[in-house]
Amino acid sequence: MTRSTVPSAFPEARRRRTLRTAGEIAAVGLVPPERMADIEAVAARYAVAITPTLADLIDPTNPADPIARQFVPDVRELTSMPAERADPIGDDVHAPIKGIVHRYPDRVLLTPILHCPIYCRFCFRREKVGGAAAVLSESELAAALDYIHTHAQIWEVVITGGDPLMLPPSRLSDLVRALDAIPHVRVIRFHSRVPIGDPDRIGSALLDALDVETAVWIAVHCNHPRELSGPAAAACRRLSRAGIPLLGQTVLLKGVNDSPAVMEDLMRAMVASRIKPYYLHHLDLAPGTDHFRTSIARGQDIMRHLRGRVSGLCQPSYVLDIPGGHGKAPIGPVYLEGDLVEDWQGRKHRYPPSADD
Repeated sequence: MTRSTVPSAFPEARRRRTLRTAGEIAAVGLVPPERMADIEAVAARYAVAITPTLADLIDPTNPADPIARQFVPDVRELTSMPAERADPIGDDVHAPIKGIVHRYPDRVLLTPILHCPIYCRFCFRREKVGGAAAVLSESELAAALDYIHTHAQIWEVVITGGDPLMLPPSRLSDLVRALDAIPHVRVIRFHSRVPIGDPDRIGSALLDALDVETAVWIAVHCNHPRELSGPAAAACRRLSRAGIPLLGQTVLLKGVNDSPAVMEDLMRAMVASRIKPYYLHHLDLAPGTDHFRTSIARGQDIMRHLRGRVSGLCQPSYVLDIPGGHGKAPIGPVYLEGDLVEDWQGRKHRYPPSADD
């Protein structure tokens, strides 16, 4: 078995429906019965869903399986650290109206839906996603679109959630065409786990809904090379053939991708699936996620490994969302100190100053 593969002989039951309860997760052998009480306690607070596509990737014989770690509830989620917060990146500070976050001058986040096909156990919006009132009403969406229309500096609309590709294609089409009709909006960017977690949704109706004059981009959230299984890779291929550029978003997670070898495999798998790695996120300070968190130094070491060992196409930006709503900051390693520049093998070379120095 290679480091990026797992046996495919799994129970047929696991391919029937999304798993949403402790009993369903235990019934297909993903957790032992003695853990059911813990999972029920976690599910009472945070939404749970594991799609058949992702359940089929889990190796139930491996207690440290990186796919299971991301999606199977863990009782440690109920223990919060002092630094963790319900709104770790400060969305609420920059929310002028419901459904809009306006942190940067030229772009806004639009969150029409807070449902997801699967629920990541480390989600920074875990206090909000999956609730009963998780879809904007018609009047709320109209108000959000009006906000975008009346703020001419908005060049890009980032549609996120939740997962916006969970919207029915007809509603998605209406939303995209409404944004397409706003002259100053030149880019529509979706953030989604659907191509990975529920790839069958990427069909002709959804692709038709995204076919507008304004540039549409999709940022695909993927954290481990096994997630780019046959169905997920095929879904990304369908998006690419429809002319939609794909970006990759990855979260640095302890026990999932915090080794140079796994991260290298993941970046290569993304590029081979037509996904350009965009961000490697340092994990946000969401409640109950400390068991996923690595040090920044660990992330920098991984970025140093990638430099020179994989193509420039495979290099993401390592970023941290500053708590309190202050935006992203690049936190990757630095290769220049004074007049010394470091190469990818760690050797330092002197570079002459310019006349402006």
